Amino acid sequence: MGCTFMKDPDKKIPEFKREESWRYKRIKANWRKPKGIDNKMRLQFKGWPPIVKIGYRKSKKVRGLHPSGLREVLINNVKELEPLNPSQHAVRISGKLGLRKKLEILKEARKKGLRVLNAPAKVKS
Repeated sequence: MGCTFMKDPDKKIPEFKREESWRYKRIKANWRKPKGIDNKMRLQFKGWPPIVKIGYRKSKKVRGLHPSGLREVLINNVKELEPLNPSQHAVRISGKLGLRKKLEILKEARKKGLRVLNAPAKVKS
């Protein structure tokens, strides 16, 4: 079980897995709270993976940040790029837009020096 870090190295957060997802292919690893009456994970037996608890919460300064350390902002039009700062913000272009609008936003974001987290695939190549 690996640990993940997000600009807060003193806080180790385990990968929370769904019970018995490692045993059966049909059960995905995404988290579900264990609820069975005799469930070993719910009872927190030794040797079973940890369950989600409030003690694993991150500090306020890093909570909600992208792993790059930048605050993620959803963009729907070019005007929304104006108040953003390249050293503090990362841009995610809305999926509701067409390719033409996405390209306009991408062009303006690159001019401003903003990092685009989901640049259209047709432009990346």
